Amino acid sequence: MTAELVRGQNHPLCEIRLVIRVSAGVPVLAGATLGDENGTVQGSQWVAHPGAPALPGVEVSRQAATEHRLAVDLDALPEAVHRVDVFLALPAGAEGPRRFGAVAAPHTTVEGLDGTELACYTLTGLDSETAVLALELYRRQGAWKVRAMGQGYAAGLPALLADQGLREAADLAAHAHRASAHGPSTTLPTPPPPHDTTARTPHDTSATVPHDVCATTAYDTPAATPHETHEPGPQGTPACGTAGQTPSGGCGYDAQNPYDAHASGTAPPDPSGRVDYRHPGRPPHGTPPPPAPAADDRPAQPVAGDAAGWSMEERLYNQVWGMFEDLARTTAAYRSAVDFADSRLEKELDQALADPRDRLGAAGDAAREAAHARRTQLVDQARAVLDRDLAQLTAESEVVEPALPTAYARWDNPVWHGYCVPAEPPMALRLGDLHLPESVPLRIPLLVRLPLERGLWLDSGAGAADGFPDSAELRHLALEAAVAIAVRLLAVHPAGDFAVQIIDPAGAGAAAFGPLLRSGVLAAPPATGAAGLTELLERLTRRVDLVQMALRAGAPESLPADVDTARQLLIVHDFPHGFDDRAVTRLRYLADEGPGVGVHLLLVADREDAAAYGPLLDPLWRSLLRLTPVPDDHFADPWVGHAWTYEPSLVPAGSHIVHQVLTEVARARTQHR
Repeated sequence: MTAELVRGQNHPLCEIRLVIRVSAGVPVLAGATLGDENGTVQGSQWVAHPGAPALPGVEVSRQAATEHRLAVDLDALPEAVHRVDVFLALPAGAEGPRRFGAVAAPHTTVEGLDGTELACYTLTGLDSETAVLALELYRRQGAWKVRAMGQGYAAGLPALLADQGLREAADLAAHAHRASAHGPSTTLPTPPPPHDTTARTPHDTSATVPHDVCATTAYDTPAATPHETHEPGPQGTPACGTAGQTPSGGCGYDAQNPYDAHASGTAPPDPSGRVDYRHPGRPPHGTPPPPAPAADDRPAQPVAGDAAGWSMEERLYNQVWGMFEDLARTTAAYRSAVDFADSRLEKELDQALADPRDRLGAAGDAAREAAHARRTQLVDQARAVLDRDLAQLTAESEVVEPALPTAYARWDNPVWHGYCVPAEPPMALRLGDLHLPESVPLRIPLLVRLPLERGLWLDSGAGAADGFPDSAELRHLALEAAVAIAVRLLAVHPAGDFAVQIIDPAGAGAAAFGPLLRSGVLAAPPATGAAGLTELLERLTRRVDLVQMALRAGAPESLPADVDTARQLLIVHDFPHGFDDRAVTRLRYLADEGPGVGVHLLLVADREDAAAYGPLLDPLWRSLLRLTPVPDDHFADPWVGHAWTYEPSLVPAGSHIVHQVLTEVARARTQHR
C-alpha cells in the first residue's frame, strides 16, 4: 500500500530509479533543484526546468501541463547532491487562476519503475501561493527518503529559487516560465539503466514495513524548536514563559532559539524550513565522517558529528536537533497509525452492528473479533516501526552523548572532569533534556543558542509539578537548578567574559548560593534588602543605558571605566518579594532591553506570588523561557505539537564536579585580572 504523507512527514525509499507523478487540475510548471548537504543549490546548472529539462539523474517536462512525470535516477546524481526538491508553479502571465488556493490541491505520487506507488502527498492548505515546494528526496547516512514539503511562496517562483540560494533566481524563473509556455509537450522516457546499481544502492531499513504505516525518522536540518503549550498569549500569540509559549522564543528561540542563527552570526532560517549553519567568512565546512559500513539487514551505524557544520561542535549541535525532529516525527507517525486503527475499528463495528439480525449470534461475534484483530495488526505494525526507529535513535544517542562538549554535556559526563576554561564561548548551552511517553529511556538534549537573548524563568510554584506535595522542597529544587545554570554559563565562557549578579531580598537562598560565594566567582555578594536590591537594579539599568548609547553612537571606547562590559546574568530569587513598583519597572526594562547589550535575567519565582500585580507583569512572564525544577510536559514541538516532558540538568547528588569547575573558573578569573 502507498504511504500517504502529510506535510512534514517522510518515508524511506526502497528503489533508486523513480517516477514522480504530478496531477494539478490546471496547467502548472514542474521542475526540480539539486541541493548539497546544506540544501544549497550551487547554481542554475543544478535546476531542472522547462528551459533545461535534463540534468544528471533528473528529467522534467518541457511544458506547463495538468499532468507531469518527472524521472529521477538517484544513482546517477552527482556525488555532491544530497537533496532533490520538486517544485510546482502557476504559469506567469497566463490566463486562469493566479493562486493555488483557487484550484484543486495538487497531488504527487512517487513510484517505482514497475508502477508501484511508494508514497503520495496532496498539497492541501495552500492559499495565495503561486509556487510551492512539493516533495524533497534527501539522503541521510547513505539511505534516501522522501519528505512531504508543501512550502508555498506567494511571491512565486523567483522567491522559491531565491530561498534555494540562487542569486540569479529572477532571471532563471523568467526563463523557466517562457520555456514552459512555448516548449513541446514531453512524455518522459524511462530512466536508463544505471551503470552499477549494487555499489551505491542505499540500504532500505524498512523493506518489511507495510506502506500504510508511516515511518518518519530522518530530518537533516532542524527547522524549529520546542515551545511551551498551555496558555496562549494575547491575540493568539505564543505566551512565552508561561505554559503557552513558542520558542520562537524558547519557545522559538530568538537567540535562545537553537534554530535562530542571528545570535551566533550564522545565516537566519529561511521560510522553507532549512537552515544554513555556515559561519559567514568561513570556508565551507568539511564533509562529516561517513557512517560505518552496515550489515546486510541493519541500518548504518551512527557516527557522532554526522551532520552539516563547519566544526565538530556545530555538527553535534545540528545532529542533536536532527534527532529531536526524528523522534517527533516517528512518534507522530505511530500515533497517527493508532488513531487510524481505532477509527477503522469503530467504523467496522458500526457496520457489523448496522443490521439488527447480525448483532447477536456467531456471525456478529466473528465480525467483531475480525475487526479487533485487524486493529491489533495495524497497531502492532506501527509499533514495530516505532521500535525500530527508537532503537536506531537510541544507538545514535549512545554515540553522540559521550562525544558532546562541556556546554552540551550532562553533569555526569566525564568530559567535565577534564574541564578547563575555554578561549571562546560555545554556540549553545544545554538546559535539560526532553522525552516523549513512547520513548521514556531516550532523552534528547534541550540546547539553546548563545548568547541568550531571552531570559529564563525557573518556576518554583505548584504549577511546575502537578501533585508535588512539598512546596518548600520545590522552591529549593528550583534554586538548585538556577545555580546549576549559572555555574554552566560561567564555565563555558572565557575568563572575564561572563559575570553573575544575585538579588536575594530576604537572604533565603544563602545556602544554595554557597558554592558561588565560597569559590569567589560572583562579581559581588548577593544583594539583600530593599537598599541592596535598588542599588543593583540601578547599576544594571545604567549599564544597559550607557552601552546602548555607545553602540548607537558607534563609540564603545567612550564608555566610563566603571562600566563592566562583560555579559551579566542577574538571578532574582523569590520574586516579587522585596520589589516595589519602581523596582518591578526596572526589572521589566532589563528583561526587555538587557539581552541586546549582554544583560540576561533568570527569575526563580512562583507566578502566583505576583498575582497582586494583576496583568502588569504578564509581559514579563511571557518574555521568559519557562523551565521547571522537576519533570513537566509543558514543551511542544513545532511540527506536530507533541507534549514533551522537560527534565532539568541537575548535578548528581554527592558529586563534587561543581566545586572542581568553580575552582578552575575562579583561578582563571584571578589570572585574567
